[in-house]
Amino acid sequence: MIKRHMMLQFSLGFLLMLSCGSESSFTEMMPELEPTSGDVTLYITSGYRIQEFKKTYLNFSANDNLSPNTLFLDPQQTYQTMDGFGAAITGSSAYNLLKMSAADRAKFLKETFSTTEGMGQSYVRIAIGCSDFSLSEYTLNDKPGIENFALQKEELEYVIPVMKEILAINPDIKVMGSPWTAPLWMKVNNLQERAPYTSWTGGHLNPAHYQDYGTYFVKWIQAMEAQGIRIHSITPQNEPLNHLNSASMVMKWEEQRDFIKQALGPKLRGAGLQTKIYAYDHNYNYDNMADQQSYPVRIYEDAEASQYIAGAAYHNYGGDRSELLDIHAKAPDKELIFSETSIGTWNNGNVLSTQLIADMREVGLGTINNWSRGVIVWNLMLDADRGPTREGGCLTCYGAVDIDSDYRTIKKNSHYFVVGHLSAVVKSGAVRIGSKGKTPDGIIHSAFRNPDNSFAIVLANSNSVDTSVTFSDGDKHFTHIVPANSVVSYQWGK
Repeated sequence: MIKRHMMLQFSLGFLLMLSCGSESSFTEMMPELEPTSGDVTLYITSGYRIQEFKKTYLNFSANDNLSPNTLFLDPQQTYQTMDGFGAAITGSSAYNLLKMSAADRAKFLKETFSTTEGMGQSYVRIAIGCSDFSLSEYTLNDKPGIENFALQKEELEYVIPVMKEILAINPDIKVMGSPWTAPLWMKVNNLQERAPYTSWTGGHLNPAHYQDYGTYFVKWIQAMEAQGIRIHSITPQNEPLNHLNSASMVMKWEEQRDFIKQALGPKLRGAGLQTKIYAYDHNYNYDNMADQQSYPVRIYEDAEASQYIAGAAYHNYGGDRSELLDIHAKAPDKELIFSETSIGTWNNGNVLSTQLIADMREVGLGTINNWSRGVIVWNLMLDADRGPTREGGCLTCYGAVDIDSDYRTIKKNSHYFVVGHLSAVVKSGAVRIGSKGKTPDGIIHSAFRNPDNSFAIVLANSNSVDTSVTFSDGDKHFTHIVPANSVVSYQWGK
């Protein structure tokens, strides 16, 4: 009876408001409806977490464009073709994902990898054997003799099951593989003495085992493909100038050149594999080693090695992204890809308000505008203790997302949004195109034309105020008030 009386009071009051002609009051009571369709699809993430990858829409303007702040696309000016964007499925990431309930994991993976219901992340990196974010130190051939090669527990029980779930959501995912070390029986202390070296950390690949190690890569690619996981690309060695990582192996440019031309390249080709080889896979500054500067270019100068190499991969733990421009200028026919970066306690990496724009400027748009074909960040998911990890690995890294001890509550960090904003609108095979015109200070962007001829722009506003920008493809234009300290992705059909 009380509920009925309250409803009657509300109805009478509502009717009285209308009878008094209170149109403005009625309008104020109505919630602002979000558009459910439009000419332009947008995704918005605010550094203040007001919006996190919020999908919305805009329409083209019916009026003449009089805005002085107009970004004009120039499809005639073309740069590199894009491969994809994503994160690493390390042993630690796979472990955390499998600790989630099946329903929660499916929801997160769909949000991350679905091209119709999520970000459509399109490139992942996995370790060939262990990485510093594995549950143990191991290779796929710890018992001497290449005939003893076999996938191990971490692949079979963690990484492969997760990869199969991802591929069921997005079958077109590209996969890059990188080893942290060769099997210990293939390592020596240095290339002069060539004494046995039985440490997981450091050491060199014994040239006497080049052929065995080339076969190791072939067997891994074939074993993964037998599991339904096609390998798009490999690097011969993760961080080849870092002898301190767990695990690790030194492979200077002369060693990598010889291994590729004598064993890895011929072995892949002989097996009929189309897997791309990316050289180097380390920092912009070559760990300040004078004799290792321009590492990949030194390898390209050897025609026999160069024929097998698609390009070079880079990390940003040292040096400046301008190195990508320098390498492209020296070898414009070779590809570039950005294959690893991490956030951590050293840069308050889980504080979105400071990292979102910084990471989009340095990692996302920064590497793409310097000719990178793709962007892959480090661990997709770490736990509340920044792991699982081990001594000798990174104890201070955050994941692209971090999951709480309940294995349900997820905090999405800058790297998740950086790659997500790119993959949502920039599809594999898209071409980066030029742009011109005046845009406000504090706005950085990249523009693309997708294989379906749609246009895409990914933009970051580093200003502390909302900023108006008009976009024109030559035929149509629209204006958007870009929120302060935010990243926005746009896509529209021609």
